[in-house]
This record gives sequence, structure tokens and C-alpha cells, in this order.
Amino acid sequence: MAHAENEMTISRSPDDVYAFLADGLNNPKWRSGIQDITLKIGTPGALGAVYSQTLTGPGGRPIAGDFEITAADTGRRLSFQVVAGPARLSGEYQLSAAPGGTKVRFTLDLQPKGLMKIAGPMIARTMQAEVAQLTSLKSVLEAA
Repeated sequence: MAHAENEMTISRSPDDVYAFLADGLNNPKWRSGIQDITLKIGTPGALGAVYSQTLTGPGGRPIAGDFEITAADTGRRLSFQVVAGPARLSGEYQLSAAPGGTKVRFTLDLQPKGLMKIAGPMIARTMQAEVAQLTSLKSVLEAA
């Protein structure tokens, strides 16, 4: 299994951080590589909401990365599962109050199958780069 995680403290309340993360339409504000995102099904940030997402893939090619919210515990935990595209990652944001703000832990997991096993090292680097974008999330939320 491929796994990546990062943790950071953001100078905002857990509810503020959660509200921003729960609405997938905010993703392009802090995650690079998103070409387009729309709410496909449900209510923004609610359990079962599905976002249709186009990402920049290898060689700049667009790839699908649609995801569904699989757990939504306001101010504490937000989980998702990628439901379209070549890599069916699961991810989670865990939030907790910390001195001066909110501690955010972002984790990604993938069980590569078939030919994806060959691309394991490349997938692990991509996942690590994705969770490292918490730095951008911090900058965006603390500037607001």
C-alpha cells in the first residue's frame, strides 16, 4: 500500500478549516494541478457529495479524479474516496484544536493493482507532493 501524510498547524479555528476543506470547490485555491472541478451530486461538504474533477496528469494530459465524501464530522474529520480516474486513492483530513489554531493531518492511501504496482515509486512521490500542499492551504486560510 502506498501512504503519504503531512501535518501542519493553521491559525484558524477547526470549524473554519473544516468549512473550507469540506467544499471541494475551494480545492483550486490551494491545490495545484486542478484544471476543473464541479459539484456533481449532493450538497457541498455533505456525506455522499460527489465532485467531478479534472487533474493535470503525466505529460500535462487531463485525467479524471472525481471523488466522493465518505465521512463528514464537522470540525474534526473529512474523508473522501476517488471514484474515477486511474488512481483510486482514499484520503482524510483530521482536525484538532491546537495552541494558536488547528492541527491538520492530511493522509492519502492507495492499494495499487495490476500495472499500477509498477508505477509505485512515481505514485508515492505524487502522493507526497499532494499532502505537502498543506503549506498552500495554510497560506490561503491565514491570509483570509
